[in-house]
Amino acid sequence: MRISLEQLLNSMVFENVNAEALANIYFDGKVTSHSLTTQEGDKITIGLIYPGEYHFDTDLAERMEIISGNCKVEIDGSEKTEEYSEGDHFDVPASSGFGIVVESEICQYVCRFIK
Repeated sequence: MRISLEQLLNSMVFENVNAEALANIYFDGKVTSHSLTTQEGDKITIGLIYPGEYHFDTDLAERMEIISGNCKVEIDGSEKTEEYSEGDHFDVPASSGFGIVVESEICQYVCRFIK
């Protein structure tokens, strides 16, 4: 699913959140994120994925929103790879995972954990 750039930018302003200063660092620094917690207790991570191929496991269901760049994603259990770019998102079921490939420029994302 794709939304307009204006809608994307408006939905990416996070007010009244607590931010963790210490980054989550994966794959020798090629994937980094920072955690935010809303006043309602919702957890959000914002981060960067440098070019490469990675696999992530999920405990909770999550929605990955692509803010800039491009990536290819295969959700665990699916044999279909989908391409995503700025304004797109994909959902990952709880207790699952996904493979992600970033081929050239950095891919920026927002991950919202789904209750």
